[in-house]
Amino acid sequence: MMLEKINEYIDRLPLDVEPRGLYEPIRYVLSLGGKRIRPMLMMMAYEMWREDGTDILPQAVALETYHNFTLLHDDVMDNADVRRGKPTVHRKWNENTAILSGDNMLVLAFKWMMGLSEQFKSKNKDRQIDFQAVMDVFTQTAIEIGHGQQYDVDFETRNDVSEEEYIEMIRLKTSVLLACAVKIGALMAGAPKEDVENLYKFGEAMGLSFQLQDDYLDVYGDPAVFGKAIGGDITSNKKTYMLINAMQKAEGADKEELMRWINAKEFDRAEKVAAVTALYNKLGIDKMAKAKMEEYYKTAVKALDAVSVEEEKKKSLREYAAKMMKRNK
Repeated sequence: MMLEKINEYIDRLPLDVEPRGLYEPIRYVLSLGGKRIRPMLMMMAYEMWREDGTDILPQAVALETYHNFTLLHDDVMDNADVRRGKPTVHRKWNENTAILSGDNMLVLAFKWMMGLSEQFKSKNKDRQIDFQAVMDVFTQTAIEIGHGQQYDVDFETRNDVSEEEYIEMIRLKTSVLLACAVKIGALMAGAPKEDVENLYKFGEAMGLSFQLQDDYLDVYGDPAVFGKAIGGDITSNKKTYMLINAMQKAEGADKEELMRWINAKEFDRAEKVAAVTALYNKLGIDKMAKAKMEEYYKTAVKALDAVSVEEEKKKSLREYAAKMMKRNK
């Protein structure tokens, strides 16, 4: 029901306007669907203190719009062909359109974050919401995501990236947005400060586990389910948790083979993916990744446990987090 409400709201966004060349790609991106994880998390957090998460649909959809803006620009930077099983914007239109429409999505995200639904206004006439805190966390998150993206770019030319550096990069690039979602939901609900911070810790840890799952699924996922070709991180030598640990753990002939594939300028894609995956299996990198996911998941659960509302109020968020851990795309 919550997902349906989010999609219905997105369908009604005022994007059928001129210039069409600017807004059609935005509607296209938002219509590709996805799991809507960030707006779902925001509304679930809000409902831990208030009854109806649809009260903050403007904020929830603003965050989803911002997230999709980052994906649109990521696709340009990565020269990606497919997103969620469909052509990326720069493939369907061109790079200039993708950049400009993405820029406009960023501005729209901030505009919509500052909007309040009529039901929210009517239900909160006598209650003061720290709306400046909402905009502060949203703005700081946007800044941090830019930092994370730059670190990700920097790592492309380095073969000495440590696991600690990588975890910090994905914290900035991915997990702070999930943390932002639940924190804004709690702030909009007027939650106590300590609970707001515990929810942020919950979202941050879930985000780390989530990104490690992406790393894992890019190697071991089903391409028909995952929505894009498996092994993209391997073919591009992307510094993931898995590659970083393989480079540190491999010795002798295994190390030589791994570096040969990393340094190869020309190669058969399928052959490289199969060879590097076999090395991951041999070195136990798949098991390491799963253990790290579980570690962050347990940290998230502990933070959620610390939120001072009755267990029934945590049920939706707890079940959703458990479901995220079992995803296959």
